[in-house]
Amino acid sequence: MNRIFTLFFLLISLSLSAQQESITGNVTDENAQALPGVTIQLKGTQTGTVTDFDGNFNIKAELGQTLVFTFVGFEKKEVEITTTAINVQLVSGTNLEEVVLVGSRNRSRTVTESAVPVDVLDVEELQVSVPQVNVNQILNYVAPSFTSTTQSLSDGTDHIDPASLRGLGPDQVLVLINGKRRHTSSLINVNGTFGRGSVGTDLNAIPAAAIKRIEVLRDGAAAQYGSDAIAGVINVVLKDEVNTLNFNVTTGANVSRNANEQTGGMDGESINVAASYGIPLGDKGGFINFSGDFDYRDAYNRMKAWEGSIFNAYNAVEWQAYQDNADLSSLSNQQIQNYAQEVDYFSADFKNEIARANDRATLQNLLGRNVTEEELAARGLNRSDFNMRVGQSALRGGRLFANFALPLDDNGTELYAFSGLSSRKGNAAGFYRLPNQSRTYTPYYINGFLPEINSKISDKSFAAGIRGKVGDWDMDFSNTWGENEFMYFIDNTSNASLEGTSPTSFDAGGFSFSQNTTNLDVSQFFPQLFEGFNVAFGGEYRLENYNIIAGEEKSYAQYTADGTVITNASQQPTTDFFGNARAGGAQVFPGFSPDNAISRQRNSVAAYADFEADVTEEFLLTFAGRFENYSDFGSTLNFKIASRYKLTDNINLRAAVNTGFRAPSLHQIYYNSTSTVFNDEGNPVQVGTFSNDSRAAKLLGIPDLKEETSKSASLGITAKIPDANLTITADAYFVAIDDRVVYTGRFSDDDPDSEISQILRSANAEAAAFFANAIDTESKGLDIVLTQNTYFDNGWKLKNDLAGTFTRTQRVGDIHASPLLQNKLDTYFSEDNRIYLEEAVPRTKINLTNVLTVEDFNFFLRNVYFGEVTQPSNTLANQEVYSGKVVTDLSVGYNFSESINLTLGANNLFDLYPDRNRIEDNRSSGRFDWPRNAQFGIGGRYLFARLNLKLQ
Repeated sequence: MNRIFTLFFLLISLSLSAQQESITGNVTDENAQALPGVTIQLKGTQTGTVTDFDGNFNIKAELGQTLVFTFVGFEKKEVEITTTAINVQLVSGTNLEEVVLVGSRNRSRTVTESAVPVDVLDVEELQVSVPQVNVNQILNYVAPSFTSTTQSLSDGTDHIDPASLRGLGPDQVLVLINGKRRHTSSLINVNGTFGRGSVGTDLNAIPAAAIKRIEVLRDGAAAQYGSDAIAGVINVVLKDEVNTLNFNVTTGANVSRNANEQTGGMDGESINVAASYGIPLGDKGGFINFSGDFDYRDAYNRMKAWEGSIFNAYNAVEWQAYQDNADLSSLSNQQIQNYAQEVDYFSADFKNEIARANDRATLQNLLGRNVTEEELAARGLNRSDFNMRVGQSALRGGRLFANFALPLDDNGTELYAFSGLSSRKGNAAGFYRLPNQSRTYTPYYINGFLPEINSKISDKSFAAGIRGKVGDWDMDFSNTWGENEFMYFIDNTSNASLEGTSPTSFDAGGFSFSQNTTNLDVSQFFPQLFEGFNVAFGGEYRLENYNIIAGEEKSYAQYTADGTVITNASQQPTTDFFGNARAGGAQVFPGFSPDNAISRQRNSVAAYADFEADVTEEFLLTFAGRFENYSDFGSTLNFKIASRYKLTDNINLRAAVNTGFRAPSLHQIYYNSTSTVFNDEGNPVQVGTFSNDSRAAKLLGIPDLKEETSKSASLGITAKIPDANLTITADAYFVAIDDRVVYTGRFSDDDPDSEISQILRSANAEAAAFFANAIDTESKGLDIVLTQNTYFDNGWKLKNDLAGTFTRTQRVGDIHASPLLQNKLDTYFSEDNRIYLEEAVPRTKINLTNVLTVEDFNFFLRNVYFGEVTQPSNTLANQEVYSGKVVTDLSVGYNFSESINLTLGANNLFDLYPDRNRIEDNRSSGRFDWPRNAQFGIGGRYLFARLNLKLQ
């Protein structure tokens, strides 16, 4: 009997040793170059590995099993194991077979096998050919469902571009780095831009040089990843390349017929210098990769000339006194009468009227007349001397990222970390302050002034974790921290109420936001259940902190004539010659006061479970559920069900339904300030943004904020036609969002003695705005992606990508308002707010990209159709519709060697512009010849040159 048992165990051990062979090999491309980082998966299991720096791999497997090789930018390849030594050559092509990190917690799931739509964008490949260098604009031209446009004359939003996925808000997209939650910006958009009232993630704080690929999940995923993932998820995968120095320099400028205030020529010059290098660590495939860039862009201006009034007759009198070195701050009636006689173009009758004036009131009535044309000639000035800067802001900045991984054993245990540091300084300008306005203290600025907003944006992040196996379970424990700070410094301006004692530069304060997230993720793949069953669960603890930092007193306060800070409604501010009150605070951007300053924090705890079953070889079914509790508004439970069915080996159907939520950001709950906003007529209005727990909110019946909730569904098909090297995906979707947070219109009270009027005066404001869960919305759309490759006998290769998104968002149901607001619904959710929500970004966007590789030449052609948009206005007659346009990009690259590439090209090759404003109110007397929410900006043609070095 003992011999039988001994023989039995010997046979079992021999059988096991026969099953578990050590399979080794090497992976190369078509040019026999080693490919490091190729994903190798044992088909039908969670077992996998990646190639090392020399393209070598080692994996335990059985003879007869199949290895699946995937790598971004190359066709997937499956190889049956018939020997212990396998060498594989991958063919470059579509990246739709790349294993993705988002949309599924099964680490072997590829794009076309996924139950939800995921785009994989090879940023390393794009960096060679495309004109764009920052992440927002790269995505804007590559991913049709993604929209982002550089803003103008919108305070801090000039420096951080709001972005949208599927036409939803910037705060309804979750951003991950290496699968870990990224912190949002500290900036909340409250000026006249798309995404007003929302907080987005500053993607431009991440250098494109640090990115290996970007995964865009176009489906609701709050049940998988938590708050914000209503529209989808953008996952940025950092570079892990080693022993290769990548260095590139890109320089360019706008060469356009409308450059330089529409006189033509070149402006908006820019340069970007980027580099990355990785160092191998240990002998198990460890690495640390450093990437960074520095860039500078100059501002450009597309305003031709101011067409409105500039000077009144009193300004003409001041000009005579100025030339005589008189003290303009205290001209007596007699001085005014005397200097008026020296104004050459005043008629004799007018001079006599002035001379006969008996008091200041009579002089005020006489000297208010418009004398712009005459005074321009007298001073030797042109109307264009009073232009604003309508176009992109100036920006200078640098970014540095690091990505690290160190395997500790042969069983997959690995330490990993990544970090980032970004600093940017921006310079934008506001509306020109004209000499005939009370906001201009003419003894300082005799010809008025163009106030400037200088921003300093700092972004820091660090993540670290350990992953590996505990028994048969894959474990991943991590902590991710990030902070964004935005500070304002205002130059070439004044506090008009301080008159002659005002500084011309101010520290206006700013805000910061930090987030710390701790995650534990556990998963296991069970190949023996169904055709494979993946179980994942985990938890998250997140801590957030939001701060508003006060500026110096003179940046926000309004003063009386004797220099006393106004603190109550009985005090009167200084006035101009005509008796108009002079505004307090720094012109263009009043600073944050100590009353605005806050420090608020909250925490949340979450638990999730995720199940994914290949029920049969054809049918995939997934379920995810997530419970989350916030310290400031309570709990939420969300779910997601998704499935995929293989009709054939090449055709899949997929569908998903889910619920979601978005917690109101700390910014939306607590942000409060006073800012200068220009209304539809182009007139400045001091608008106070009040928090929802303020007295002003209670008086007007503004309710406390609560979470947004969503329900969504998607249905799609994926198809491959191998003989044509063609892959097609099409996905229709529906998203319903309840209690959507909006930034309200501007409330005021005609009764100067009312409590709300007194609160406004105390805040140096004329109107009040709030954040509120005012509406419900529905979004419907269709996304289509086609990718095709053609290989020619002479070695030429043509890659064609056609992608389009067709979407529509609209308000549904009644406006959610308290009884106190029922007669103010048009203010609570104003007409311009509706347009920002529904029609301010293109509903249709189509991208056709063709890349032809001919030996050492690379030809890149891209045509992007941006659909129509509407002018946001509360006046129905002013809601112009701007037609769709096709923007063409073209570049030609040449490889001088394996290490050196030069690319020359153009964005907007044909110098296309949006439709011009036709309605005079929208032109605002020449300020805006094109809409501020133009689909693709108003820069015109951009020519660029890029030198790429790759040294190994």
